[in-house]
Amino acid sequence: MIRLNRIYTRAGDAGNTRLVGGQKVLKDDARIEAFGTVDELSACLGLVRCALGAPGAPAEAAAIDAILRRVQNELFNLGSDLATLPEDRHPARPVVEARHVARLEQEMDAWNESIPELRSFVLPGGGFVATYLHLARTVCRRAERRLVTLAAHEPAADQNLPYLNRLSDALFVMSRHASRIYREPEPLWEPENT
Repeated sequence: MIRLNRIYTRAGDAGNTRLVGGQKVLKDDARIEAFGTVDELSACLGLVRCALGAPGAPAEAAAIDAILRRVQNELFNLGSDLATLPEDRHPARPVVEARHVARLEQEMDAWNESIPELRSFVLPGGGFVATYLHLARTVCRRAERRLVTLAAHEPAADQNLPYLNRLSDALFVMSRHASRIYREPEPLWEPENT
């Protein structure tokens, strides 16, 4: 059972925090950077979900929202795993698994069937939902980089890195899908205009 009755503890005032196992680390520790960026990514997805729920959203927006709700829960599992040293992980703790990566791939494949083939790079923009998805994609890529930094020094769970890698791809394809269902333009890179 989780109880969060008191949010502030003053324990972090000196620049330290504690991992799930109770170990004190600096707030800029690679592990904290990794799961903090995963938390930031989840907040970006919350922003996307708010935009999806705006009045006048197409009916297909509900399907994207359901996927992002699931992804936010998966990201919480991933962040919880990152906040715990391997020796302190409880065997029943939910973690990201290969099935989560495969599900993202299946969803991308389905979206790709309904969007036009790309002949240039896509620039973030066109509409709020697509742009917020691009923002989430860039934060996801940073979370992936933070995890690579952590994994260079400490063991990492097998599926965390593939999941973030696939999720960033999925957010890109989802942004294109959102542009289609919202009937908004997809800004493309035009190198000759530089």
